[in-house]
Amino acid sequence: MMIDYKDYVAATSVAEATQVLAEGNATVVAGGTDLMVQTGANGRGVGTMLVNVRRIDDLRGVRLDGGRVNIGALTTVTDILGDGVVADAAPMLAKTADRFASNQIRNMATVGGNICNASPAGDMIIPLMVLEAQVELSSWQDGAVQTRNVSLNEFFTGPGRTVMTEAELLTAISFDRPAEGFVGHFGKTGPRPALEISMVSVGVGGIAAGGGLTAARVVYGAVAPTPIRATKTEAALEGVALDEAAIQSVLDVADSEVNPISDVRASDWYRRHLVRVMTQEVLENVANV
Repeated sequence: MMIDYKDYVAATSVAEATQVLAEGNATVVAGGTDLMVQTGANGRGVGTMLVNVRRIDDLRGVRLDGGRVNIGALTTVTDILGDGVVADAAPMLAKTADRFASNQIRNMATVGGNICNASPAGDMIIPLMVLEAQVELSSWQDGAVQTRNVSLNEFFTGPGRTVMTEAELLTAISFDRPAEGFVGHFGKTGPRPALEISMVSVGVGGIAAGGGLTAARVVYGAVAPTPIRATKTEAALEGVALDEAAIQSVLDVADSEVNPISDVRASDWYRRHLVRVMTQEVLENVANV
């Protein structure tokens, strides 16, 4: 189904954009890298009013504010790749950006758009969940812009679905600067080395100590209807010296937490295999820090 857009607004402020969204029947576009794919293939983005938020300059950029990293929703993946605050505070996010699509797509694709697409395989979502990020959702209420914050762990409700209402605009992403000694790793795999949707992605983070991790965080993509925080795997990792036996035990727990499907890109069996292989590789890297 191809959507027939009737009207177009190029908003220059959050107030303008949210007022239009409050009227209903609107579709937000930022980088637009998935717009035609979504509307042509599955009818997502059914609002006949197209609201371009690309010109809202206040929603682009990264800053460190009192020990908290704040990323504007319109910050591009290329911006993340070259940002000094990200490189210093959350290098795993920059490394993920380096694995994202192609230079041309990175130049247009926004962090907020990647999150709002709500794909179980969304690359930027995985490290942000490891970093325990929150998103800021803005809406027009009682004559002013109102905001609420939602943890990424609670943001996704299914493929392409989130807790965000039609009247809300994702305006920022934020997370606490990781503590001293934090290490984070991201991995993804697909049939090609670039321009590929992940068959499986994994993010692991925590404080490296004694050949293992404390405050461990494990996130998987493309193995369930939404990106998932693997809390049982985290518990199995907590404070354990990562020798061969311990890693195998953790892999068994990880296998019990994922629920992949078979589709045109991979079978459920192969995705489970990749979860074990990729998690093992990450944990062996952690053990050698």
